[in-house]
Amino acid sequence: SSVEQQKAANLSKHQINSKTTTMRVVALLSAMVAGASAFGMGSTSSFTGSQIVDAPTYSRGAPAGRANLEMMRHRKKLAKLGKPADQRKALLRALTTEVIRHGRIKTTLVRAKAVRKHVDHMIELGKRGDLHARRQAIAWVYDKQLVHSLFEAAPDRYADRQGGYTRVLRTMPRQGDNAKMAVIELV
Repeated sequence: SSVEQQKAANLSKHQINSKTTTMRVVALLSAMVAGASAFGMGSTSSFTGSQIVDAPTYSRGAPAGRANLEMMRHRKKLAKLGKPADQRKALLRALTTEVIRHGRIKTTLVRAKAVRKHVDHMIELGKRGDLHARRQAIAWVYDKQLVHSLFEAAPDRYADRQGGYTRVLRTMPRQGDNAKMAVIELV
């Protein structure tokens, strides 16, 4: 009889444990449902009682689920020429040197437009003619003797001109890759 009493006591403990476990699960599920409904579409605000409506998203190019980080390219007109900064600078210096040396070179249209600014600047320095301008030109142009000849010829050649020392002429596209080509020449 004591064994039966012990079995009955264990059975009642088990029933109590299963009841409390069931109550805990039900409480957890109801809390999850309440939490999910607070963040769901069309739920009511706890402050005003009115419905919460998601604001419309205005994204032009961003895929769904991603933030739209498009920015406008204001004042970013620099032609990168498909090169890192150090290689781009070396290319522009070399092209500037060759335009001043030969008076006219054939290159791609984008490179010709990019180097035009630097060639014009070197001629402006040559027209100025002071020591600081000479040192600035030597720092950019690869050939020192070329700088000296530029500083001798530029004031006479471009005395009546206030800019626009180069001309970019479009030519036929390149045979291999159909790249737009141009001739840049000193005026």
